[in-house]
Amino acid sequence: MADDLSSALRELADSAASPAPTTGAEVRRRAVSRRRRRHSALAGGTVAVVAALAFGLTTALGGPESHRRPAPQPAASLTAPTADAASPAAPSASAPSSTEPSPSAPTLAGPTPTSPTAGAETSTAPAAVAACVVTDLAFSATNEDEKGKPVRHLLLTVTNTGKKKCNLYEYPYVKFPYARAPIAVIKDSKDAPATLAPGEKAYAALLAGGGHMDTYDTNTVPLRIQGPNPGSEPGEPVNVSLPGQVSFDDGARVTYWITASGLALRFIMSS
Repeated sequence: MADDLSSALRELADSAASPAPTTGAEVRRRAVSRRRRRHSALAGGTVAVVAALAFGLTTALGGPESHRRPAPQPAASLTAPTADAASPAAPSASAPSSTEPSPSAPTLAGPTPTSPTAGAETSTAPAAVAACVVTDLAFSATNEDEKGKPVRHLLLTVTNTGKKKCNLYEYPYVKFPYARAPIAVIKDSKDAPATLAPGEKAYAALLAGGGHMDTYDTNTVPLRIQGPNPGSEPGEPVNVSLPGQVSFDDGARVTYWITASGLALRFIMSS
């Protein structure tokens, strides 16, 4: 009995350990199934890789066009707000559906340019320069001859001692007492009026005589300044002291007022 039982157990163990025989069709079916599973797994991995690359490129480039461009803002309603500002109002039916500005939209406010008035132009225009007056002038006379020779060539100097600019017109008007006429002017020396700022000077060359008759000896010269019109006298005569006793005759000559002393002397030094 025991031997029969042992033999039965061994046969049962041997049948469980050795696999059941498999047919050729079953082997081919199993191989095809394994290949399909491998292809499906490979295709799924490829799709996942492509999706990851596409997502990375989209993120690096800033996203699609719809994410880069902000949605257009709706145009503001041109209708006036209602009196009840606390309660939300329904959208106005008159709001334009297009984002283009309405032709009647208000323009930007700004200052309106105005043209300068005539009064402003007058206030900015430079004031006219007035004629010099003797009370704002200082006079002097210097000898231009060599030491030891008779005094014949004199340089008259006038200085603006006032506080404003002024014009010195024409030439020194010099007429001695009992003389028939004033000292004649050298016409070639005519120049524009001398405009003197405070402290500036002008000059006139004075030739005392030319060896003619009717001499007049004096140590002062009665001098008048002239206005814009020739012969006008805006002030009283001023007695200008001379550098010593000087003899004048009817050949005496004087230049116009000139702002350069050397230029004034050129008209008399050759005489």
